[in-house]
Amino acid sequence: MTDNITSVGGGGRPEAGVSALKGRTGAGAPAETRGRTTIADGVVAKIAGMAAREVSGIHNLGAGMARAFGAMREHVPGGGAGAVTRGVKVEVGERQAAVDLAVVVEYGVSIVDVTGDVRTNVIGAVERMTGLEVVEVNIAVADVHLPDEEEEAGPDEGRVR
Repeated sequence: MTDNITSVGGGGRPEAGVSALKGRTGAGAPAETRGRTTIADGVVAKIAGMAAREVSGIHNLGAGMARAFGAMREHVPGGGAGAVTRGVKVEVGERQAAVDLAVVVEYGVSIVDVTGDVRTNVIGAVERMTGLEVVEVNIAVADVHLPDEEEEAGPDEGRVR
């Protein structure tokens, strides 16, 4: 987001509706210069989490205990809202954002390639949707999901059918 800086000519009083610091104001000013947009950290975290999950080779986000507690929370009514942001930490400034991810990759994939794809996808999604410059995406590979590992039983899987 950039401010429109308008120089005031003639050395006298500024023209009506023109500010030397913020550009044109009032009814004649472009809509994008009238007001300020702030984006919450949680919004950026959700975008980054969704973008990371879209990459082939990513099994899940979050590290050991966070995943375990998150899986338990998802079974509690109203507790699954944080699943999208599990394993995602962000810092958001006025014009820039930094993202930290903890990921679980599928066994057999190239971790270097997958993390590169995650980084590219997260940067593209956050910058496109928010207009913020992503200065870094740090990725910690917390685990490798093996093909024979069982997932936690879902809420509809009981002992008796």
